[in-house]
Amino acid sequence: MQTDARFSAPAVAVPAQPDPAGAAASRRPRITRAGTRPGYSASAADVVLAYLRIHADTLISLEPMARADAPDAVHQMRVATRRLRAALRSFGEVIPRPATATLDAELRWLGRLLGEARDAEVLPSQLHDSLRPVPAELLIGPVHARVQGYYAPRHAAAHAELVAALDSERYASLLVVLDRLTLDPPRGPRSADPPRDVLPAAVRRAFKQARGRMRRANHTPAGPARDTALHRARKSARRARYAAEAATPAIGRPARRFSRQMKKVQSVIGEHHDSVLASQAARDLGIGAHLSGENAFSYGLLYELERHQADRLDSKARRTWHKASRPKHRRWMP
Repeated sequence: MQTDARFSAPAVAVPAQPDPAGAAASRRPRITRAGTRPGYSASAADVVLAYLRIHADTLISLEPMARADAPDAVHQMRVATRRLRAALRSFGEVIPRPATATLDAELRWLGRLLGEARDAEVLPSQLHDSLRPVPAELLIGPVHARVQGYYAPRHAAAHAELVAALDSERYASLLVVLDRLTLDPPRGPRSADPPRDVLPAAVRRAFKQARGRMRRANHTPAGPARDTALHRARKSARRARYAAEAATPAIGRPARRFSRQMKKVQSVIGEHHDSVLASQAARDLGIGAHLSGENAFSYGLLYELERHQADRLDSKARRTWHKASRPKHRRWMP
């Protein structure tokens, strides 16, 4: 079987057990084995473990760039944490979930910090882009400057909190636990079974959760509750995507195609969520401008632009899900 580039990464140095004195800066590097594409005789555990190793290595390799606040590094590091969590949550019969509950919680902690830094990086650009086509006569006051002034301290604070977390013993311990998992994982009742007998059913369970959440979102009246329901559906679609992605080396093209369909759903609802956050920021900006004695008209306009965009993406999410969830994309699942 030919080597798949996604399952062949270079060895990456990772921190070892935290130093007894508690000095995170003195952590010694250790090498985590990189994942390789499982062969024909691979077990379900081999396939899942290869996926975990790839994204553990990705997480670690992105850390220096996230510290330096390099463009997109924080987002990609966050994606790596999500892929790891999705695999741990989806394949409980392969790697028992009780044995990874602590790691899952710590990855969630790290993902939250990365998410806050990412939002503070991305949302000001979205607001500036929304304002770009607005005629100059409708931009009353220092609108662009206020957007930048609103997010700059938030971005700085979120990045500082992230760097402090990456310097902490908590993060060092997370890396140690992750390293141990990828080297010698606990084995579940189906770990030794053929991947085709185990992984498709796990993907189907993730899909069913996404389908249920999309139905609830579609039946929720427009407003904050619907926005929240769609965001929850997105999380499930993302989990189904990554579960199928992990299964692709064993299943092949059908799993890859399904993963791409779930990615489309995830992307549309992700854009919707960004517009919801941007509209909330526009409201806050308008209140701040009003309290400062400025005309808040432009911020009301910005709010409406973002809400209109969110409504458009809401409708698009329904159409995208309808196409992505067609039976032809799921015939490989039991």
